[in-house]
Amino acid sequence: MYHIVIIGTGIAGYTLAREFRRLNTEKSVLLITSDDGANYSKPTLSNALGQNKTPEQLIMSDATTMAETLQSEIRTHATVERIDTEARKVWLQDNDTIEYENLVLAVGAAPIRIPINGDGASNVLSINNLADYRIFREKLDSAQTIALSGPGLIGCEFANDLLNADKQVHIIGPDQYALSSLLPEVVGTELQEKLQEAGVQWHLQTTIAKIDKQAQGYQVSLNNGKQLRVDLVLSAVGLRPDIQLAKQAGLEVNRGIVANTQLQTSANNVYALGDCVEVNGQNLLYIMPLMNGAKALAKTLIGEPTAVKYPTMPVSVKTPLYPLTILPPSRDAQGNWQVEKTENSLIARFESDNGKLLGFVLAQDAAKKRMAYIKEVSEQN
Repeated sequence: MYHIVIIGTGIAGYTLAREFRRLNTEKSVLLITSDDGANYSKPTLSNALGQNKTPEQLIMSDATTMAETLQSEIRTHATVERIDTEARKVWLQDNDTIEYENLVLAVGAAPIRIPINGDGASNVLSINNLADYRIFREKLDSAQTIALSGPGLIGCEFANDLLNADKQVHIIGPDQYALSSLLPEVVGTELQEKLQEAGVQWHLQTTIAKIDKQAQGYQVSLNNGKQLRVDLVLSAVGLRPDIQLAKQAGLEVNRGIVANTQLQTSANNVYALGDCVEVNGQNLLYIMPLMNGAKALAKTLIGEPTAVKYPTMPVSVKTPLYPLTILPPSRDAQGNWQVEKTENSLIARFESDNGKLLGFVLAQDAAKKRMAYIKEVSEQN
């Protein structure tokens, strides 16, 4: 029986194993992954082109090296079929069973796939891991014009990166402006304009209706009647926490795998970490929340129950053409955006009616004020 079984070797799984080993070098740890277990930073996938890095250059270490470093066992290319939380057993696809004292689901999130008509719809690419990115880079070698569905954070990052590779980019989405779920309109519009000046063609307030294969490339038909001839279609419409395994195991799920502040799910000795977890009704699909979660959970797993505490965690958007640092206000926050703009910087403050700072956006040179704004939000909350 393993002291800890971690399903997933993404940033969440490997970070937890690393944090646990800092506290305990004796207890047994097993990590299970359906891929090759390569250790890489997923956020680098959206700007690797601009850094002239190949998919293989993004790998920091392979599974064998990670197993040695973490003094742990790693089973690669292994698919978990089901979990019995009463018996504390995990079944793999070859009917191999694994017993655990503590189980951690670090299964991440999966790309949202929107139904599209046409015989080319099945060829739409989504990039959620290194294997996806390898396919993307192979296809990109013979592609010049790319249709990118999704004008959100990841879509804009990929668009900026594709521009660096001298590709022609069409961004398509139902939003009124870029990053509309995170930014006030004045900032989103300015980001949109910067990318447009560099060559991005925007098709907003519409979606893809149909994708048809052509002798070369695809014809993309939009719901507003426009048609685009492109070589490649990339979807970046967002991620959805992977709850399938948890649901099959009878765990409580909502948008994500429901867990308390100690990251324990509805079953004893079963925890969730990273993009798949929902704590206090929130899915925080960023790196810093999982880093903080891993540190807290590692302590819990050595017998020191520790609640995760999330500090003020702004997000840096990798769009060099218009760099942004964002701290989005919570979904239920009541207030208004106040925007101050100069020639080389823009500051947007989301303030409550009594002037309390609940969120902010720092654009261009204003990013230098990041720490001051983090401090202000922390002190007021």
